[in-house]
Amino acid sequence: MRLVARHFAVAAACVLPGDAAAGAPVWPGAGVEVMGVVTSGVAAPLREALFEIRRAQQTIGTNGTLEPRDIANAGEPLIISDLGTDPAWQACLSRASALPLRFVAAWPLSGANGDHLGSLCLLDHAPRELSLTQRASLDDFARVIAALAAQETIIEAQGAHEAAHGAIAASPLPEAGLYQELEALRARERLLALAIAGSGTGIWDRDVAAGEIRYSTGWKAMLGYADDEVTNRIEDSYQRLHPDDLDYVKATMQAHFEGRTDQYEVEHRIRCKDGSYKWICSRGKVTARDGEGRALRMIGTTTDVTSMHEMAERLRESASLVTNLTNEVPGLVFQCRRTPDGHMCFPYASAGIAEIYELAPVQVAAHTRALEALIHPDDLEAWRASFAASAATLAPWHLEYRVCLPRQGLRWRQGDAKPQRLADGTIVWHGFITDVTERKRIEAELHEFATTDGLTGLANRRHFMARLDAQHALLRRAGRASSAGMAVLMCDLDHFKSINDRFGHAVGDEALRHFAGVLRMHLRAGDVAGRIGGEEFAVLLDGADLDGACALARRIQDRIAREPLECGAGTVALTVSIGVTQMHAGDPSAEAALSRSDVALYRAKKDGRNRIECA
Repeated sequence: MRLVARHFAVAAACVLPGDAAAGAPVWPGAGVEVMGVVTSGVAAPLREALFEIRRAQQTIGTNGTLEPRDIANAGEPLIISDLGTDPAWQACLSRASALPLRFVAAWPLSGANGDHLGSLCLLDHAPRELSLTQRASLDDFARVIAALAAQETIIEAQGAHEAAHGAIAASPLPEAGLYQELEALRARERLLALAIAGSGTGIWDRDVAAGEIRYSTGWKAMLGYADDEVTNRIEDSYQRLHPDDLDYVKATMQAHFEGRTDQYEVEHRIRCKDGSYKWICSRGKVTARDGEGRALRMIGTTTDVTSMHEMAERLRESASLVTNLTNEVPGLVFQCRRTPDGHMCFPYASAGIAEIYELAPVQVAAHTRALEALIHPDDLEAWRASFAASAATLAPWHLEYRVCLPRQGLRWRQGDAKPQRLADGTIVWHGFITDVTERKRIEAELHEFATTDGLTGLANRRHFMARLDAQHALLRRAGRASSAGMAVLMCDLDHFKSINDRFGHAVGDEALRHFAGVLRMHLRAGDVAGRIGGEEFAVLLDGADLDGACALARRIQDRIAREPLECGAGTVALTVSIGVTQMHAGDPSAEAALSRSDVALYRAKKDGRNRIECA
């Protein structure tokens, strides 16, 4: 069954009996573990569910009185591509709840006389379709398995007859009965031969005691031999095995001889006539033992699985190539999955995850808890929301966010990926994440250079005016009735030219930085201070009326008077003149408010300096 499962790339394959009253699978080994559940424990509920679906399908257009045997023997293939959307399956789901199935294909197994032996079932976790080629292959497998099951039934019946009556010569059957039995046996053998020949399967029959093994013509042809070119000596058969596989094959065979396995199954390499090697899968079972339990006879089949191994090798090479390439790509190449319930994981992550997140791929394969613990708390909700938005609209995912790593500390990451929606609603992204810390640092420096006065660290004139324009636009949108006030202060250091002339420009620069520090101490969140030019400074106060602005101006004057500049040249006393105005929604522009405060400043300086004037 594992060969069938591998051939069709499904999770499992098994055989269910045709008799609705039967209690166990009809094929040896069908009770093995399938999809995490022992098949023999779920054969009955799965068979009952399929039986009810066949009944529902076949009673459409009839009087609904079909007998169970008629339904079971219908002999029609049954394919349910998606159990999650099939109403007939949903009605019977409780019968097969032990299996987490999404796909079932049940192919009839028919005996030589047309009797229904059971169903060959393909099972998978995910929805899927079967192509016409796959359906034809499933027909071939069903014929082979039905023929092998019929042959085992004959062998068991013969053994039971001989055990009860002795040899045929000692207890002869009636001549007519013997003739009919022989003809039936020959018919079954012909059917078996045709099925095996059509499937490319070889048969072998080992006489354990004699040390001989006989091969079918098809088995020999599989390796390029004519019918008379292969001996029956078991030693010769071992000579054909690949040296690296010999011990493994012998050990597996011996385990079955000793009764430690229910059946013999092994894949290995075998040498062909031309000296090349093929991969084969051999399956068999001891059919006779002596009184002490020693194996006497073993019968089995051999299938050429070279193409599957070559395909698997090509897939491994492709996967290795992709892995090697992605490991060379700077950053992290990933696949992310988000199920409809919001659960996220990264089934694939390249080696770059060690640098990007300081994690191993296995730590994100099943969930994202370890990853989310590294994302900056201020960015985590944005990270989650960005994936949710991409999932909802199938728009490409893009985000720049910060991570806090144990070794590297605070770093910036940029993620980009394209999403696609699967049939079950799961969203899958394929993309990459890169380290953009250096770029963000350069951007921050450029922004600071473009918006900051290099001497004082306050906003430069261009940036201050941009903020002033933005606040004026906000005030105009709020309207004249708004209670939110905005005030503008213009400040000018008194006698600054004399400071430069007396102490030098270096001390003058220190005086400007000292005053900028005083301004910072009095700014609130939302306020902006900027150096407009020379010794002139402007302050934008958000949410302040004229009285509040004047009060702040007095505090600035008091602080600069109490804290003169201490420098290498000694103590330099500083005073400042300040003009104050209120920004109005009716002002035609932000410049209008700035001009009024400048007029007030001019008046303060004209009237003696170290003064505050309002306009």
